[in-house]
Amino acid sequence: MAAGGKDDAAVPLLVPAAGRRRRRASPREGCPGCRLEEACKADPGIPYLNFFYIWVVCLCASLPIQSLFPYLYFMIRDLKVAKQEQDIGFYAGFVGATYFLGRTISAVPWGIFADKYGRKPCIVISILSVVVFNTLFGLSTTYWMAIVTRGLLGLLCGILGPIKAYASEVCRKEHQALGISLVTSSRAIALVVGPAIGGFLSQPAKKYTNLFSEESIFGRFPYFLPCFVISVLAAGACVACIWLPETLHMHHDDKVEAIDAPEAQESGSGRMGTTKSLLKNWQLMSAITLYCVFSLHDTAYLEIFSLWAVSSRKFRGLSFTSQDVGTVLAISGFGVLVYQLAIYPFLAKYVGPIKPFRYAAVLSIFLLATYPFMADLYGPELKILINIASLLKNMFAATITIACNILQNTAVTQQQRGVANGISVTLMSIFKAVAPAAAGILFSWAQKHISGLFLP
Repeated sequence: MAAGGKDDAAVPLLVPAAGRRRRRASPREGCPGCRLEEACKADPGIPYLNFFYIWVVCLCASLPIQSLFPYLYFMIRDLKVAKQEQDIGFYAGFVGATYFLGRTISAVPWGIFADKYGRKPCIVISILSVVVFNTLFGLSTTYWMAIVTRGLLGLLCGILGPIKAYASEVCRKEHQALGISLVTSSRAIALVVGPAIGGFLSQPAKKYTNLFSEESIFGRFPYFLPCFVISVLAAGACVACIWLPETLHMHHDDKVEAIDAPEAQESGSGRMGTTKSLLKNWQLMSAITLYCVFSLHDTAYLEIFSLWAVSSRKFRGLSFTSQDVGTVLAISGFGVLVYQLAIYPFLAKYVGPIKPFRYAAVLSIFLLATYPFMADLYGPELKILINIASLLKNMFAATITIACNILQNTAVTQQQRGVANGISVTLMSIFKAVAPAAAGILFSWAQKHISGLFLP
């Protein structure tokens, strides 16, 4: 497949493998999907309000992931589970991993649930889980309470797959690209807002003594305020879900028109065959493999960077505060947002997605090799260089992730993208679950062997 070639990408997108798409049956009375489809036909405009609701829902689902890293080190320290300072990274890794482990287990069941009962119930339950379990995580008084609440949040927040389908179904065909891009951009915004919320609002009784006392709930639970703010935003998003239309076609009658019979057979008995054919699609599976490897790499980086930045200078850390870490991550997140919206589209248009992907992968290795030497720097020099390095690292990660998504979408026909996306999310979640735990263990080992013979 040629990089950025129009002909290669256009054929699978426009011409299904099984032939031309069959004509849809006439609208059924009482079917929410048919009702929305007719409304979209009648109104050629962009559904701005529905798109806004999708954007808010995706943002609230992404914030609990991104807000954790600036204060995780201090939270594990205060829970007094680590016997020595070098063990904090070990225990922190498992807190970060449990969310992705829960999502790995529930990704496919949530997809089945959304296909059977509708996208809207799946979205509402997912946002409610953010409200409940993110709040409980902020109130954690023991390490195991933090582990359990984080795991349940990942298990019950099954929004990642269904929201992509919903964004493409709630509008006309010509607006689907905009709908999908909103899902991606909301995560980019979460990269900015999440670390800022976690860094600036954690331990408020120590940072803002005029506003919060040590005896208040925010003083007794120093990591509750960032979780509470995100939960309030999620509660608002849950209320907004009332106005979200259902997009799933629900035809409850037993009479199936003859014209629908081939489609029913194709989507039912042929589903297993479709999955097997996708697993044999080397272009798709190679793109998913790359996506999984770099998801592991990126999640491990986020975990280790935050732990390393707040570690003591005697362990070759930077002695940053949670506020410092939040600022660095927020600046790089904002830079990545600008890069994704203003620079990368032109880059992909003129040179294709493959070439930037390769350069970003190679340059990431050399960039990360410079990080340990930053522990010898102090003051403004350190702040400037760490912000530049973090920005470049996140730009490289965005380049790789977008390219992998493009390759996955162009490797299959339009009718296969739902199943392909399910396979991708499940495998990616496994790698993201392993990443924080493995990174935390490795980081803890490194701090105990600073003067060792092997990789000091």
